[in-house]
Amino acid sequence: MSSVIVVHPPLPGGGRHVTAHGEPLGTAYGLTDLIEYLSRAGLDVATVDLYDESVIEWQGGNHLVWGREAD
Repeated sequence: MSSVIVVHPPLPGGGRHVTAHGEPLGTAYGLTDLIEYLSRAGLDVATVDLYDESVIEWQGGNHLVWGREAD
């Protein structure tokens, strides 16, 4: 079974695309944005586990990776 939410790899300019069931939700630049998208996707943000792979698939880094690191 695939995850409900996919947080895609960081973009060169920062941020990460977020999709739900393959449909785009937007670009998240941090956890605040991601929580908004989870809410829009109908998830209970008070109880969702960011590490539950059946709910969220993190590609290219975990919840601490949001964009290109400073040079």
